[in-house]
Amino acid sequence: MYTPVQNLLRGLPVFPTDMASFDTAAAPNSPLDLFTDWLSAAIDGGVPAPHAVTVSTTDDDGHPAARVVILKDLDQRGFSFATSSESPKGRQLRNTPHAALTFFWQSVGRQVRVSGTVTPGTAAENDADFRRRHPGARALVLAGAQSATIRPSESVSAAVERELEGIEDKGSATWTVYTVAPERVEFWQADPERRHTRLLYVRSGEGWRRELLWP
Repeated sequence: MYTPVQNLLRGLPVFPTDMASFDTAAAPNSPLDLFTDWLSAAIDGGVPAPHAVTVSTTDDDGHPAARVVILKDLDQRGFSFATSSESPKGRQLRNTPHAALTFFWQSVGRQVRVSGTVTPGTAAENDADFRRRHPGARALVLAGAQSATIRPSESVSAAVERELEGIEDKGSATWTVYTVAPERVEFWQADPERRHTRLLYVRSGEGWRRELLWP
């Protein structure tokens, strides 16, 4: 006997029949290089929003909190995304500067899992990123506190329109670029028979140790 939701979920396809191969023996020494290869392949293959990433943080009670943001950059320091330092995730990262990132590219059967320490950007880096945003996106940041309750008397549109006036001269005191310095990075390639290939990179001194994981 199945519940209504189980009936909806039963038999749904998870991954496509044909998926990319993953030769772990040929993987580069750095997970950053492999991620760049996989990201480029996802973009070239038309994967929807391949730069979307789930960021998981920890609240004051030790409970996990997750949401999807956009990857801003990847360099030797790590994976970067941006948000307000006064948003829930900004406050959580201030109190517990560790995060996990999860990229999921369903159409090619791949996911990448990253975990590590988080560092905020400098004032110059934060300001430069803020000013690269669309004017409407900048005005929205300035108009109100992210995730705050909207009072009945408030109008989001009106507040944004007010901030749009002279927006080119306005900066944000809270907009912050956060970089996750990876300590563990796992590359996961799906298999139709569930014999998934999993390659884990673990930070070891100045380099990386590689391990194959059981599906």
